Amino acid sequence: MRKPHKSKKKRIAKTIGKAPGADGYVGQKFRETTDIEIQDYSKEGVHVIKTNNVEDAFKFKTTDQITWINVNGLNHTEEISKLGHYYGLHPLVMEDILNTDHRPKVDEYEDYFFVVLKMLYFNKDEQFTVEHISLVLGKNYVLTFQESEEDIFDSVRSRIANPESRIRMFGADYLAFALIDTIVDNYFAVIEDFGEKIEALEDQVFNENPDDETPKSIQFLKREVLKIRRSVFPLREVISRIEKSENPIIEERNRDYYRDTYDHVIQINENIEIYRDMVWGLMDMYMTTVSNKMNNIMKVLTIIATIFIPLTFIAGIYGMNFEHMPELHYKYSYYILWAVMVLVFLGMLYYFRRKRWL
Repeated sequence: MRKPHKSKKKRIAKTIGKAPGADGYVGQKFRETTDIEIQDYSKEGVHVIKTNNVEDAFKFKTTDQITWINVNGLNHTEEISKLGHYYGLHPLVMEDILNTDHRPKVDEYEDYFFVVLKMLYFNKDEQFTVEHISLVLGKNYVLTFQESEEDIFDSVRSRIANPESRIRMFGADYLAFALIDTIVDNYFAVIEDFGEKIEALEDQVFNENPDDETPKSIQFLKREVLKIRRSVFPLREVISRIEKSENPIIEERNRDYYRDTYDHVIQINENIEIYRDMVWGLMDMYMTTVSNKMNNIMKVLTIIATIFIPLTFIAGIYGMNFEHMPELHYKYSYYILWAVMVLVFLGMLYYFRRKRWL
């Protein structure tokens, strides 16, 4: 059995023996400071604050406006704990915010929802990235916690800045929908990119041009598709529970939006299953192609060996050191023997072509 990766073992070891709800960052991304972006808005205007002091976010809990507080950097657990304590988050919620290995889920409390998601995107270096993101939806606020400063929420920020946008007219539940929907919509772009890679690799294998790197590429795609599946598959239950919840935080007029996102998640999961089956079939196709190439090589070698068997037999007969071999004394014996051998060679080639073995 394959041993867990060393960094994975370290992350698991951090959680062993701890009491439920204990704060402790389980992840690999570390930032020097905790960057906090606050978007406080209403129909009339938007107030944007960027700070490193978590206490600057406290005053927005009791405002009449809608507030989005986005926290970057989970390794500063004390700052995260201060914010969570002020907003009344359960200790188990704080634990899940800092545990980047947690699967997507939703927990419903009396006055807020807690949602765990996975944000998939290609970073500045075009590397595929799976980032843990937590979302807390309250009556008039949304808190988001992410590992690094890179995200895909620029479109949401632009919509908030637009005074004519629907997001400025609706409540915090619509803001939460907009953030979740942005994450889900980005899944389409990610899986489309992987679909193109799978199809390109499939063409390479199908055209019988695989090289020594092909199995590694297939295994790499397998791992990446599994990452995507683990990140997306549980999201069906998450969106469904939010949409069907009777909690007044979710306004009735916004349930259709969550229902639409649920449909998108179903479609994405179907596409992932298709690509998963395609990747699994690629290795079988590769092995079949390699086997066919080996069979063709063996067929050619077998035909060559078969052709030379009678020639070797003739050469063996006349290579024996007997004194009384009448043919050896003919004047043209050497040329006749060559003619016979050439005729046997050509005859066997003609026979193999007739049988379509060549």
